Amino acid sequence: MEVPIYYNEEEEWQRALLLYDAVLKEICTKIEILNNEFKLAHQYNPIEHISSRIKSADSIARKMRINNRELTVENIIRYVNDVAGVRIICTFTSDIYRIADAIAKQSDVTVLRVKDYIANPKPNGYTSYHMIVSIPIFLSNDKIDTKVEIQIRTIAMDFWASLEHKIYYKFDGKAPDGIREELKECANIISFLDQKMFSINEDVKHYHDDFNGGSFVTNDLPTHITKENSDTIPPELKSLYGSVVSD
Repeated sequence: MEVPIYYNEEEEWQRALLLYDAVLKEICTKIEILNNEFKLAHQYNPIEHISSRIKSADSIARKMRINNRELTVENIIRYVNDVAGVRIICTFTSDIYRIADAIAKQSDVTVLRVKDYIANPKPNGYTSYHMIVSIPIFLSNDKIDTKVEIQIRTIAMDFWASLEHKIYYKFDGKAPDGIREELKECANIISFLDQKMFSINEDVKHYHDDFNGGSFVTNDLPTHITKENSDTIPPELKSLYGSVVSD
């Protein structure tokens, strides 16, 4: 990523980019592992898509200018919390909270801030779940806790947010009242759609349970693996993953 031409701290900025790139790799790996674990345990994929990005230099400069802050590396690190960002697209709203909870429980993840725009939508109708977390990045001679923003949405929420962003961009962030009202109405429709699809999915699960007599065992799993124990590793095996036994 290029640094604005009036920026005179390029070496320090490159070190910052190294850390932000590293934290994106760390959090994306964690999310992928959680998703794969859930698929193994429940034969269900809660995450439809994961994307990550480092905020562009122009966007960073614009944000600093709007907040009347001098464009320095220190100010960027201190005040711009979404230089490194990850977006997780889920199937249902319930998946959002399940994933957020699983991330927060990891021992090396520190939750710095949470904004739940699902429980409390923005006035324009925007809904999403935002977390800012920090993860330790281990360098050759140092360990630096580095923050990353995580946005978790359903497919429907992401569809609305993407269109809203494009429309507002055309109006330079100042859309006419009529357009804002239409977007708000669409946000309400999106919320209803999410609730309706979740309700249908719950009905499908109940039909599935009735059909299988309440059993969760499938042909894809050994017969001793059930819903109750499929997401745990036996204690006698757990310690072996991190140890070396002499022949």
